[in-house]
Amino acid sequence: MAETDRGERLSIRCKTCHEFAADKPNKVGPNLHGLFGRPAASAPGFNYSPAMRGSGIVWDEKALDAWLTRPSALVPGTTMAFAGLADKADRDALIGWLRQATR
Repeated sequence: MAETDRGERLSIRCKTCHEFAADKPNKVGPNLHGLFGRPAASAPGFNYSPAMRGSGIVWDEKALDAWLTRPSALVPGTTMAFAGLADKADRDALIGWLRQATR
């Protein structure tokens, strides 16, 4: 439970720009509901950058770990204004929380 709590605390940074539940609108960033297994740049109604549309990413734990480490390193030219999480334990906790929150 501690990891889930840690992930939820870390998600505060994400909630500024993203929704997680079905049928919620996109914000500055796309709604992340159904994230795992979904191709990048595929949330309906969101205007993705050309870099993200051409990334070829399918979201899983490995891709999210790389993304959360430093988005601009994984997808040069992304417009996401997030520097990343340096701590692997923080990324793991956030990914675990996202897996539950985006179902």
